Parts: sequence; C-alpha cells; structure tokens
Amino acid sequence: MKKRITEYLAYIDALLEKEDVDWEHEKEKHLVQIAFFAHERQGHLIVMALFALATVISILYLNFSGSLIIVALLVLLIPYVMHYYLLENSVQKMYEQYDRMMNKIEPSFQVKPDDKK
Repeated sequence: MKKRITEYLAYIDALLEKEDVDWEHEKEKHLVQIAFFAHERQGHLIVMALFALATVISILYLNFSGSLIIVALLVLLIPYVMHYYLLENSVQKMYEQYDRMMNKIEPSFQVKPDDKK
C-alpha cells in the first residue's frame, strides 16, 4: 500500500506541473482514488484503535504477571500506527492536490500553505 500511495502522489504532482491536461477527467479519476484511500484509512483507523485498546488492556492485565506478550503487542502496534500515519497524511495531500486541480479548471477554494514550516 505504501508503494501505491507514494507512486500515485508522485504521478499527480507530475501531472499538476503540466498544462495540456483534461482536468475535468483527471479530477474525476482523482476523486475515485481519494475515496479508495479514505476508505482504507477508515478501516485501518478502526482496527488500529481496537488493537491499541486491546494492547492497553493487556498491559494493565499482564502488568502483574510479568509476561512478555506486552512487548509483542507493542512491536505490532508501532508499525500499525506508522502505516495509519502514512494513510492519513497521504489522503490529506490528495485533498490539496484536488484543490490544485480545481484551480486549474477555475479559481476555487485552496488552503494557503503555512508560513511556519
């Protein structure tokens, strides 16, 4: 999934540098991809939240038993959080790309970049 997201974001960034593009068609295709990734993000959020809750409950329960299962749960939780972080930030970037596409068609809403970076 990471490869798909990063390659798609790079593809759209390259497309936005071009002028002779059918923006209406590309906008519609982009909305479909946003929906796919947003749906993936929502599913991962639910699973990650339940897994994190199970990890916290297990930590509280197993704290008294001295079991190493806590380490195993944390080892699984950390990469899952990192994957969700990628999904969340990628979908947000796709929203910005969509705004840029819309501005290629006609002036419309666009979030101004932060000057604090």
